[in-house]
Amino acid sequence: MNDHASNASVVIVGGGYGGIAVAKALDAQAAVTLVEPKDAFVHNIAALRSVVQPDFLPRMFLPYDRLLVHGTVLRDRAVRVDGHTVELASGTRLTPDYIVLASGSSYPFPAKSDRMVTTDAIARYQAAHDDLKRASRVMLLGAGAVGLEFAGEIAAAWPDKDVVLVDLAPDILPGPYDPRLRAEVNRQLDGIGIRRIMGSPLVQLPSVPAGEFATFTVNTVDGTAIEADIWFRCYGIAPQTDYVAGELLAARTADGYLQVTPELRVAGFENVYALGDISAIDVNKAGVAGREAVVVAKNIQAQLDGSAGLDAYTPSRPVIILPLGPSGGSGQLPDGEIASPEMISQIKGQHMMIDRFVEMLNLGS
Repeated sequence: MNDHASNASVVIVGGGYGGIAVAKALDAQAAVTLVEPKDAFVHNIAALRSVVQPDFLPRMFLPYDRLLVHGTVLRDRAVRVDGHTVELASGTRLTPDYIVLASGSSYPFPAKSDRMVTTDAIARYQAAHDDLKRASRVMLLGAGAVGLEFAGEIAAAWPDKDVVLVDLAPDILPGPYDPRLRAEVNRQLDGIGIRRIMGSPLVQLPSVPAGEFATFTVNTVDGTAIEADIWFRCYGIAPQTDYVAGELLAARTADGYLQVTPELRVAGFENVYALGDISAIDVNKAGVAGREAVVVAKNIQAQLDGSAGLDAYTPSRPVIILPLGPSGGSGQLPDGEIASPEMISQIKGQHMMIDRFVEMLNLGS
């Protein structure tokens, strides 16, 4: 640890994919504090697999206690961050030299866990599994990436269930993707018997709670009746930036994202960075947080070393890795090509990228 940097303190708000990567990268260079309200890292990539295959659950929640050699993981929640001070729910006030905002987004269960304690979260996934197992007809509301991936998981685990995707959009998978990708995914959905009811919203949501076994009927505005035994909400991502306050508020957009410079600094601040799902540079794309974390860590390192030039983050071309069960799926690769089911299975479908994060959190054998 070099002397001038060793006094510099960095507080990272949020222990998701971006937060752990920045914390680990700067651990030897600065006094790092990672603030996270959950008692374990949640590997959301495996969440939908865990609903159909609960033996994945213990590997979806990974302890933080080996992540940092020098730094600290504080189990606490940031309630007010103004760009200078980080105030925590416990009453603690931190005034670090650098602040990294990596608080991520919320998403309806089961794509993301909404429990702070691992045992509670596992019980909730197990209960959803038990109810889903009983249901013979499943309605998934939303035909974007989450709805599609969940449909594929259910069909692979229980081929005899009737699964219907419902969306007010005219086609699946909104976003800047190649039409060939939609054609390939639609072809595979037909092959596994996933029905789609597209182009008309529901008159109203089911009266029964999402994720619980209870038979219901709903209607689309254009008159289609849908009967099912369970439903899940597969839309509604929301950036978590409600703690932003003071001078930092000027950088917050109407929908809750933070404006950043190409170097990923929050607009108007030299020593405050924002990355991942809350940063307005490359919104709501999986995999972005990890690439942005590399840039943030390098730039803080450069500032610690007194270097003049900082790296700029290059927004990614549209890329998506979309498994449909362990052996199906498709995707759009950085070079614009459409990925085969075999490739998707190898990249993600078989193992849900668990090993990479076991290694990152230093939990290997």
